[in-house]
This record gives sequence, structure tokens and C-alpha cells, in this order.
Amino acid sequence: MADTLWSKGTTASDIVEDFTVGNDRALDLKLAKYDVMGSKAHIRMLESIGLLDSSELETLTDGLDRIQEAIGKGDFVLEDGVEDIHSQVELLLTRRLGEIGKKIHSGRSRNDQVLVDLKLFLRDEIKSLRDEVLGLFGRLQEISEEYRDVLMPGYTHGQVAMPSSFGLWFGAYAETLSDDMHLLHAAYDMVNQNPLGSAAGYGSSFPLDREMTTRLLGFEDLSYNAIAAQLSRGKAEKATASALSSLALTLNKFAADCCMYMCPNFGFISFPDELTTGSSIMPHKKNPDVWEIIRGNCNRIMGADNSIALLCGNLPHGYHRDFQLLKDILFPALELMHRCLAMTEYMLRHIRVNRNILDSPVYDCLFTVEEVNRRTLSGMPFRDAYRSVGIEVNEGRFKADRNVHHTHPGSIGNLCNDRIAEKMRKAADF
Repeated sequence: MADTLWSKGTTASDIVEDFTVGNDRALDLKLAKYDVMGSKAHIRMLESIGLLDSSELETLTDGLDRIQEAIGKGDFVLEDGVEDIHSQVELLLTRRLGEIGKKIHSGRSRNDQVLVDLKLFLRDEIKSLRDEVLGLFGRLQEISEEYRDVLMPGYTHGQVAMPSSFGLWFGAYAETLSDDMHLLHAAYDMVNQNPLGSAAGYGSSFPLDREMTTRLLGFEDLSYNAIAAQLSRGKAEKATASALSSLALTLNKFAADCCMYMCPNFGFISFPDELTTGSSIMPHKKNPDVWEIIRGNCNRIMGADNSIALLCGNLPHGYHRDFQLLKDILFPALELMHRCLAMTEYMLRHIRVNRNILDSPVYDCLFTVEEVNRRTLSGMPFRDAYRSVGIEVNEGRFKADRNVHHTHPGSIGNLCNDRIAEKMRKAADF
């Protein structure tokens, strides 16, 4: 087993190292390019304060560029015996450049190094999620307009309640995504702060130019207090997980709707056979497996927020090895969310809507409220109108008038999709 970069001449046993490192090496590969980005900014700053000369900066930058190129080609690996991504980058530089490679770590700790890697990584992840959510939002708005005049039943307590429309249903999930976008925006603002220079959590006696690295790395602001910068470990991940949880809840409920509406007892929507699955013994089955997997995975994603809270609770300030496990929770949740968003949008490209649902007399009672309102508008007191329609229903005399006239903002006849689009535009402006 190779000595770690932080070794003082002793090594942990193989069994201890295997337990403490866990899955971290594999997860660290997602941070490789960000570790190089952070190192390139750091050495430019070191040269500006006199800890490197210009020739050393040029040599180290060239070495990091070569590592970055290998990462881009997929040729970068964590070698056996190398603990993490930071150690691998420094090892490669030292192997290729000699003693100069060791200078790259001056003025920083692995604590602020992993923080800057994670924040750069999460910043990109959140922006990717933003773009994917916007794609799904656009699809939902498009089909909301396409089916704006196609009525469907609305339910409360799982019972037929009042007229709804496919335009209203699709549009509802579009607007809910705008709420989720606000949380993504908030998470982005939290991670878009530079922790580099906080070192192990108490700053450095080197005259580090932290404003310079903030500019070089494109952060909006600086985590000023060195302890506060370290306290952001776990909070940045939790903020991201909270945004994921909100988004997952939206997709989860939509998937649940689709599972229900695909059932022949409802028959509101359908999909091509190739997007459903069959049964090994029942030849008629067209199962909503895609939606069930989206629903299940979104439940898993929602668990990440609570898992991170439990992992980080009761820890005093400063770094603890517990934090390493955050990647085990958050990284898979991010990957699942990307896949669920992509699959939801893909399924909606192929959705088929039943335009004639309300032809069935089963849905006659859906229009009782419409009739009560019509009588009230004609001058009958509301409670009298309610009672008279109720009596007709109970006696089997109620005749449904399927004409609806809803005009207020956000109703069947006034979806306000343009205003919802503006809400989303503002929320996604980051």
C-alpha cells in the first residue's frame, strides 16, 4: 500500500483504509476536471503573491493542462494506492515535473480543495438541471395549449368532482416546475461562493488573494469567514438535495397521475406499445413501467435531503470524515434526477390523449357544480340551488349540461400559460 500524501511516516492497515475510503475513489472521478480548474486558479494566485515565479507557473499550468486533456479524453484514472483525486493530480505533477509539483499545495488544505471542487461541480450540475427542467416545462406548456379545450374529470378525495381539462392538468405541472426552479436558483446561489483559501477552516498565514481566485473561477461571491466556508460543507449539498426533493415530488405526482390515467378504468391517456410493457401471462396488459420507475426513483431522490440532514447533524464545526459520505448520497440522486427528467420529457413527446372521455354518462355528475352556479347566477340563492340539484341527482333526474364557461385567471378557459412562462423565465435567470 502506498503512503498517502499526508503521511507522517506511518500507514493505516489495508482494512482500515478500505473501510474509510469506501466508494470515494470512484465518486471522486466526477470531480477531476474541477480539481484541475481549482488548482489552475490557485497557482495563478500563488504566483501573484510571490510563492511561485513565472516560469514555475508556466510549467505547472502546462502540467495541469495535460491532466485536463487526459480527463477530457477519459484517460484519467485514480491509481491503486492513491487515496483521492487531489492526491492523484499532485502525484502526476510531481512525477512529471519533479519537486515543483509539490508546490501546488501551498496555502490550501484538502478541506478547501474538496469544497471548491464540489461547489464547481454542483454549480454545473444545477445549471444542467435548470436546462433540463426548462425543456420539460416547454413540453408541458406546448401540450397544455394543444389540449386546452379537451375536458377531463377533476377529482377530490379520489372521487369525481368537477370538470378539468388536459390544458389545465399539463399546465399545472408546468407552473409547479417554476416553483421547483426557485429552489434550484437558491441552491445555485449557495454553491456559487468561493471557499478556496479557507484552508483547513482557519485561514492561512500566507497572504492569499482570495478575491483573485473568486474572479478566476467565476464565483459570484466569496465565503469570507474561513470557518463559515467550512461550515458550508453539507449545507451546500443539502440545499441542492432540497431542490432535487421538490423537483422529485413534482415528477413523482405526475408519474402517479399517468399510472392512474393509463389504467383502462380511466382510459384518459395512452402511449405507443413500445413505451409500455406486457405481462408474462396476461396478453392484454400494457403496464406503465416507465412511470412506475420514475415514481419510485423520485421517492429515492426525496430521501437524499433527509439522509444528508441526518449525516450532518450533531457535528461541531470543522471538517469530519463523515462528510466524505455526502457524495455517496448526493451524486446518485443527481444522476437519477437527470434520468427521470429526460425520460419524463421523452414520454410526453409520445402521449396520446383521449378527447372523448366525458361522453360517458358516468361523468354526468361532474357538472353538478356548473348547474348550481348557473342557477345562482340566474338569481336563485346558492344554498337553494345546491339543494335542488342535489335532489335531482338523488332522484335520478339530473341532466348534465356539458358546456362550461370558466373565465377567471388560472381556470379552464383562461390558462395564463404566458404568465406562467414569465414566472419561469424569472426563476431560471441564473
